[in-house]
Amino acid sequence: MSSNELDEIKFGTDGWRGIIGFDFNLSNLSRVVVASCQELYYQYFEETNSKKILIGYDRRFMANEFAKEIASFVKGCGFEPILSTSYVPTPSCSLYAKKFMFLGCLVITASHNPYNWLGLKIKSFKGCSVDESFTKEVEKRLLLGNSIERLEGAYEKVDIKKFHLDQIKSNFNIDFIANNLKKMNLHIFVDSMHGSAANCLSQIFEGYDSKIFTEIRADYDPLFGGNPPEPLLKYLDNLTKTLTKTSKNGIKTLGIIFDGDGDRIAVIDEKGRFCSTQVLLPFFISYLGEKNKNLYPVLKTVSGSDIISNIAKNQDREVFELPVGFKYIAKKMIKEKIFIGGEESGGVGFGDFMPERDALYAAMILLNGIAEKSKYLYETLDQIQENFGPSFYRRIDVKFPNQSEKEILEKYIKNNIPSKICGYSIKSVSNIDGIKLRMDNNFWLLFRFSGTEPLLRLYCEAKSENDLNEVLEWSQKYINKVKNIK
Repeated sequence: MSSNELDEIKFGTDGWRGIIGFDFNLSNLSRVVVASCQELYYQYFEETNSKKILIGYDRRFMANEFAKEIASFVKGCGFEPILSTSYVPTPSCSLYAKKFMFLGCLVITASHNPYNWLGLKIKSFKGCSVDESFTKEVEKRLLLGNSIERLEGAYEKVDIKKFHLDQIKSNFNIDFIANNLKKMNLHIFVDSMHGSAANCLSQIFEGYDSKIFTEIRADYDPLFGGNPPEPLLKYLDNLTKTLTKTSKNGIKTLGIIFDGDGDRIAVIDEKGRFCSTQVLLPFFISYLGEKNKNLYPVLKTVSGSDIISNIAKNQDREVFELPVGFKYIAKKMIKEKIFIGGEESGGVGFGDFMPERDALYAAMILLNGIAEKSKYLYETLDQIQENFGPSFYRRIDVKFPNQSEKEILEKYIKNNIPSKICGYSIKSVSNIDGIKLRMDNNFWLLFRFSGTEPLLRLYCEAKSENDLNEVLEWSQKYINKVKNIK
């Protein structure tokens, strides 16, 4: 392989990904695996005194085959590969590596990417993804080149998923949750989007009335039904139709959605409203804060709703606003005692469990909260809006024909911050990640430019639908105006 091809192996927000058969192939993967194992040893062997590397994989095309193949490369560079017995949610791997102090974990997954992608996530013994400084060192090793050797032979297999589900079950009274949901005539539909969290909730509630839970899209489909396995409303037609059809004769329905590798969650409440973590995080903080009187901080990303902060501060908790990406949340969670950390795109981590986003654990917290309160989710969400809102939120992605045009706009906005937007004065400017212009509490606009592609993400939260529409319309006119400046 030429050095030019090696230059193209770059890690993103959480791991390395590529198109199967092109940049993601066994040749590239073997090099990334060896470099990752070497860096895991360099950084963590003294703390773990372990040479065990856990290997997991999702349900993507050939993911299990790639997992078996890399076991021989792990063995070839002097480590002990431990392979999952089946496809597994990524958080299961993180929890197992943390519990048994493995040197690290390699997960073959492309998360929520389209069907023709595959990738590798690297987890440390701390129970979360390695940070950016780690992956930079892996990239350096790739550029320097390394000796690639295979060592065939037997290796241990473990049921990582069962361990994860057993750990979750031990934290909850399953009888209580199931019985109360049944009393409420609440039927849960779980959409795993053909991903690796398929049937996991059903296994947790195994033996209980099947009228409580129904799994859809749990079958194996490496094409994911033609859409990316990402928990967004536009990919949930099957679920929304099922919920509408079933919600009658006094039966309430709730939809729970997991992404392709089971680390991100979304919900459709009993009123049919799509609930991202912008809505779920306030629920978790409100509900758990009533039970748990510790005053550990809450972590949110710069694109997170102000309602998260409003509730946390009402509980006398400190709130830290971080760049977008769960890796920033995890980095703080492993250093300090944290209550909850979450990001806008579906990742939530709970400080008393592990410093990793875990959709299954989040789903159990949600169901436990509904059961304990004996209140439907929509009722609690409406109450949160009444007490800490109002809040209306939307994100828009703006694509550019090339990187240079994006960079020109980014530079212009940084040097020409407007004093007002739609007649509202700018009260503060934040540069934590992008350019965040704050007009008021629950009222802000964020320009966030992608570092890897010609893309601008616009995030806006406002106190009314009208203000939301006006500010987003203003922002797009502003962008077009800048484009015309020579």
